[in-house]
Amino acid sequence: MSPKNKKKLEGIRIKLDKLDNKLLALIKYRTSLVKEVLKLKEFKKEIVDQKRINFILNKIKGKSKKLKIDPKITNRIWKNMIWSYIDYEKRNFRKK
Repeated sequence: MSPKNKKKLEGIRIKLDKLDNKLLALIKYRTSLVKEVLKLKEFKKEIVDQKRINFILNKIKGKSKKLKIDPKITNRIWKNMIWSYIDYEKRNFRKK
């Protein structure tokens, strides 16, 4: 890689690092919302809502296409996020 391209790469990586910090803040906020949702659930079986999951994934697919983002990327990200939060909810569920 040429020195010029190395410098460009370094600049792009700095931008990616800044973006990652913003994403972490959003994930923290999303987690706080999930905690609020979890407080409302009375039974562990309420944690997985396949109808809601399908709705979210279809909505993200449509928005991705409109924004010209590869829907395979966003689908994988959202599926992983959804199942990560399902795991979180299962680990933190408290019977009332």
